Amino acid sequence: MGKHVLIVYLTRTKNTEAVARMIQKQVGGTLVALELVNPYPQDYKEQVAQVVRENESGFLPPLKTKIDSLAKYDVVFVGFPTWDMKMPPPMKSFLHAYDLSGKTVVPFNTNAGYGVGSGFDSVKALCPKSTVLTGFSTQGGKEREGIMLAIKDGQADETAKAVTKWLREIGFLK
Repeated sequence: MGKHVLIVYLTRTKNTEAVARMIQKQVGGTLVALELVNPYPQDYKEQVAQVVRENESGFLPPLKTKIDSLAKYDVVFVGFPTWDMKMPPPMKSFLHAYDLSGKTVVPFNTNAGYGVGSGFDSVKALCPKSTVLTGFSTQGGKEREGIMLAIKDGQADETAKAVTKWLREIGFLK
């Protein structure tokens, strides 16, 4: 395709990272995992409570991750899990911190079976001067039920096929 691709993702249970790697395998590009200055609690319930508070207050947690020369990228894939039926605050921090005007932005998502929530709408709202393509969403783990990494074994193959189909549909693969 001749485009310079950046794949930025946020992951807790490695599901979103797994999808990011599937995308990279097919379109190339640079992978960047978002990390926070002050990481979230390891305990799932504590993290959920913190995310709900951040969403209610509009707090944007500071990012430890820094991206140099964003200008060299034409396409930015942004991947995140659904938290509180929304885009997670750290991804909002990224989209506020970096100007993606004029770039093609491609969202992808993992979730616990409830879907993307308002996440893709948030990408469009936070990237008004970007071309935002149709996103991809797949079920990852079900942390509440103790299933941390569901994108493995047979589901990994199924997810990889779905990623390929989506990349074709949005024009990244022939």
